[in-house]
Amino acid sequence: MKLVTMVNSKAFLFLFLLYLVLLPFSAIAQEYIGRVVGVSDGDTITILDDQKQQIRVRLAEIDTPESAQPYGTRAKQELSRIVFGKTVIVKVKDTDRYGRKVGRVYIDDIDVNAEMVKIGAAWVYRKYARDQNLYALEKQARKKRVGLWRLPEAQQVPPWEWRKTKR
Repeated sequence: MKLVTMVNSKAFLFLFLLYLVLLPFSAIAQEYIGRVVGVSDGDTITILDDQKQQIRVRLAEIDTPESAQPYGTRAKQELSRIVFGKTVIVKVKDTDRYGRKVGRVYIDDIDVNAEMVKIGAAWVYRKYARDQNLYALEKQARKKRVGLWRLPEAQQVPPWEWRKTKR
């Protein structure tokens, strides 16, 4: 009986240590590198990776006006200006219900998600945002009245609220 308990304890200890060693590898975020070949709206792009696969990406933690909303077309134009035809790195955080990768997008040292908020082309998506810096950028954009913050206050409707009225 003691031998079985000792073997089970050693096996458990071995498996536990193996788990601890492998845990950091499972926590590594998925990354994609690719050229932006499409911009669907102000917060969705399509990249072409080095295997010639198209990957749809939803910019994490931000939300931009819908196409039919005031500033919706302009938000798409701003994102296109920043990323179209350029090579980006996408640090994936999740996959949404539409199968898009949700992540932070970078061009060299530019955080595209943060840049969209900074220029007033996006709101911080309160439901999903974790990066406190985004809130500070939004506050600055509002104060400077840049981008969508130049619109009359009645037209500054967050997209998540606007979508609720359209259902």
